[in-house]
Parts: sequence; C-alpha cells; structure tokens
Amino acid sequence: MAHNLRYAAASDVGRRREQNEDSAYASPRVLAVADGMGGYAHGEVASSVAITAIAALDDSVHESGPGVDLQDAMRSVVKQINHTLGEMAEEDPGLRGMGTTLTAMLWEGRRFALAHIGDSRAYLLRDGALYQITHDHTLVQTLVDDGRITPEQASVHPRRSMLLRVLEGTGDGDPDVRVREGEPGDRYLLCSDGLTAVLGPETLHDVLTRMAEPEAAVARLIELANEGGGPDNISCVVADLIDIGEARVPPGPRLIVGAAAQ
Repeated sequence: MAHNLRYAAASDVGRRREQNEDSAYASPRVLAVADGMGGYAHGEVASSVAITAIAALDDSVHESGPGVDLQDAMRSVVKQINHTLGEMAEEDPGLRGMGTTLTAMLWEGRRFALAHIGDSRAYLLRDGALYQITHDHTLVQTLVDDGRITPEQASVHPRRSMLLRVLEGTGDGDPDVRVREGEPGDRYLLCSDGLTAVLGPETLHDVLTRMAEPEAAVARLIELANEGGGPDNISCVVADLIDIGEARVPPGPRLIVGAAAQ
C-alpha cells in the first residue's frame, strides 16, 4: 500500500519585525522549519543555510535508493549545517552570533526521521487528538520538566525565549533525532515559535481539525497569529499522510518559503 504527503507551507514577517529570519521547506519527502536568530548577525542567513541543506536531502536520498538509514541521514545533514555555519562565521566576523532552530522530517513511505533542535515545534493530529512531538530546548521548558514552574507560567515567563540548544556553528549541533511511523489520516504541523507564542494548543487543534486543505490551514494559522499581534516571524508547514493505494500520483512541488526563498 502506497502513501503520499499532501502539504502546504508559508512564512510571514509578522507585525513587528522588519525582516523575515524564518525559512521553511516542503516536498514529497522532506518537511522543515528553521527560525534564524541573531538580528544584525544575520539570522536569515543561518535559517537559509539550514533549509538549503535539508532540501538537498531530496536528491541525495533519492540517489541512495530505498532502504536509506533515515536517522543517519538526518544526523549527518544537521552536523553538516552546523559545520557550515561555523565556517561562515570564521570567514566573515559579521556573521558571528548567527544561529537557527531546526525541526525537520525525512520520509520514506510511512516512516520518517524527525530531527529537532531549538524551540520550533512539530505537532501530530491523529484521531482527533493533537500531540506535540518535539520537546523545546529552552530554559523555561527545563524549569517545567523540573517541576519548578507550570506550563502556564512558562508561557509568560520573561526568559521564555532563552534557547539552550541551537545550531550556531559549535560542536555537532546535538539535535534530537528519532524515527517514527505515521498512519494514514495523520496531519502534521511544523512551525516556528512566532506561531506558538501567540496561539495555544486549543486554537491549533481547532484550525487543524476544521480546515480540510493544508493550504487553508496554513493561511488561517498565520492570519490568527497576526491578529494576535504578530510579534515575531511566523512559519508553518502542514502535511497530511494519505493512502493512495495503487494509484499513480505525480510528485508534489518543492516549496521554499521565507528567507531561503530570497
């Protein structure tokens, strides 16, 4: 039984930022969101580097043929991204201090490797229930894990944006990488924190449940985040895993949005 992804991606600068430092990518095999940081240290460069490398998986994995080790492929590309960022900062001091989050999926059939570092997120909508399937690498999430504050307190904590792990050109990047299996009917959301800082799980669930088409869901999520003040760049990828049986379905387009599209 064959399976396919139906997907959409979009990125918006928001209401308070002058430029978009987010980048995102979606294709039949790869989904990703990267939230660049650094301001004048060129966060848009860091997110573009990450998404360009992730997008290249489409070709490299295809050339490797079936049976590729999804987890190894993901770890390798994240290490490559981090190494590239380090080299660029060494060559150009003006780029020192840039960094990026990354949340990405590499698919083969119903299985996918999920790589994650930072505070962008991935969610799964399955059988009417919404699950966050990534764990934020932030100070406040650590405090929540330790039982020192509640999730509600974390959402308004003055240091809620402080990241503990990010791709910034040092070490090997240290992402969370694991392999999961999807089920037909699953819907996935990958997004930057410009969305989740404004919209709570109830709103995400409502939009993902009500909007049948990924394009409509992405557009509505960004619209609501901007209506809520749009304090940051907003990037979303929504993808549905569908059972196509024996049908021949032409591959979908490769979508690049945000800073990487420039």
